[in-house]
Amino acid sequence: MTRDKRSLGLQALVLVALLGWSTGVGRADAIIRVRAMTASTIAEFFIDEQGVRVELEIGFNDLPAFSNLLPDGLYEKLGNEPRPLEQRLAEFFAGDLTVAVRGVSPLPGRVTRMEVRERIRRDEVTGEPLPPGDEPEKVVFAELSYPFPARPDALILSGPAGASIGFVVYHRGLPVNDFRYLVRRCELELDWDDPWYSRFVNRNLRRAYDAAMSGFIYVEPYEVRKEIIARPKDLQQWIDLGLEGASVIPAEAQPELTQRVAEFLRERHRVTVDGREIDPELARINFLRRTLRNSTVVDPPEDLDVISATLGAIFVYPTDGLPERVTMEWDLFSERIARVPVASVDQAGPLPSFLTPDDSILVWDNFLTNPVLPTLIATEPPPGPAARAATWLRWVLAAGLLALLAIAVMRKRRQGSFTRAATLTALALVVLTSGAFWIGTAGRMSEPRKERLVSELLNNVYRAFDFRDEERIYDVLEQSVSGDLLTAIYLETRRGLELRNQGGARVKVKELELVELETRSGTNGGFVARAVWNVAGSVGHWGHVHQRTNRYLASLGIEPVDGVWKLTSLELLEEERLEPGASEG
Repeated sequence: MTRDKRSLGLQALVLVALLGWSTGVGRADAIIRVRAMTASTIAEFFIDEQGVRVELEIGFNDLPAFSNLLPDGLYEKLGNEPRPLEQRLAEFFAGDLTVAVRGVSPLPGRVTRMEVRERIRRDEVTGEPLPPGDEPEKVVFAELSYPFPARPDALILSGPAGASIGFVVYHRGLPVNDFRYLVRRCELELDWDDPWYSRFVNRNLRRAYDAAMSGFIYVEPYEVRKEIIARPKDLQQWIDLGLEGASVIPAEAQPELTQRVAEFLRERHRVTVDGREIDPELARINFLRRTLRNSTVVDPPEDLDVISATLGAIFVYPTDGLPERVTMEWDLFSERIARVPVASVDQAGPLPSFLTPDDSILVWDNFLTNPVLPTLIATEPPPGPAARAATWLRWVLAAGLLALLAIAVMRKRRQGSFTRAATLTALALVVLTSGAFWIGTAGRMSEPRKERLVSELLNNVYRAFDFRDEERIYDVLEQSVSGDLLTAIYLETRRGLELRNQGGARVKVKELELVELETRSGTNGGFVARAVWNVAGSVGHWGHVHQRTNRYLASLGIEPVDGVWKLTSLELLEEERLEPGASEG
């Protein structure tokens, strides 16, 4: 970052002023799962039973607004008349950056640390720390403490006038809000029994993922999915999960807990497909780690805080094609869970809504005008017996013609002319040879035809994975893959389509593009192709649809088998994730 001379000079003054006043060296350890780290000053509020701790990164443009907090030397360098630091700090905690119990005067505070350090670079969406940039920005870091005289039910936070402050609040380690700008009188209601329900009165200051439970239905050709996100702590009111009074869910206890939750949720939120109830199949259930950018499976398992621990369960309802109507009836409401965010998701994207006890059914109707239904491509058959015989015949006739011409030349030298029989024989051989060459050429594959065949075979391989049942996948694959290769291609393709950080969620392929192709002759009338292709697909989970494109380089063996072209060998040489693309989540 380029700065003018005045800014550089101000930084130098700050460095000199703070060298002798710093009470320690350190760096904020919080992760703000928020958006738009553009504010000049970042404030993180940490609330526990003892009080409020604030970590500040003060940008140099905001130093005048925080002047009462600064040491005497720097305060005066900013153009202020000398004043005692103790007096200025009292004014700062009483009227600048204030933390007040509702209905009570602002809490007194104290400075526990101050120093100059590099600003923490953060992801612009999630707020997660990133590696330092090439030219790290310097900020004034300050740690402040506001002790509680007693545990309050509500707090009012205010920032100094004239400062641009991005802030986030953590109550007992749980983020209460997404990244927002701190203004005067941000009122926060605290729930000490379950900080998940701590809320700012202003709805604009609430975090995106503040619902204790949410649900989604995905409608795709051949399957409908019911996806439920819920906190085990909230499910405890309907099913005993052994969490009463617990603060942590140990990793070793999680398999049994997830099994009990899966069995419970299987029977809840009844789903109908075109008026019929279908017995659901549990696809997976995992603990999730959620940010504004993605949701990932907690893997490997780890001990989880019972307050923030979140489960995601997915149930599958197989169908014959694309339904006309799907419904999901929500049947878990309570005093705190009275409004549940839901969404129905199809090829057009998600349609979000809310369910309440008076309006508890999520309905999806097929309003798609041109739905994309996966279909197999009928490949052109290999050359028939006539074309293969012509390949041998043309060489036999060509050899015969050459022999006849040699005999004719020798006879011409002895007799001086061709006999009529020899002439007719020669003409006949020329015609037959030309026909044989034409038939053989027609049977040979041109490069454009090979490109089309490779694209068609790859398309059919990926189309097989639009089905869920493993036996059906094998049946479809067998139409394009030889028996010896069937299992290997099944495993390799499935691996490429599954997202490991999503517990095995499978990408649905939407488009395949053959980028490069080089071929050489193979065995049994086939060929070997060195191919590069791109696969574009999407994966839907937890109410979102993410796009993804991969590039592959492989050596493919293609031969005629039982009258059809099939893949007979595959060696994957390279696999690459193309950008830009959505993250896995």
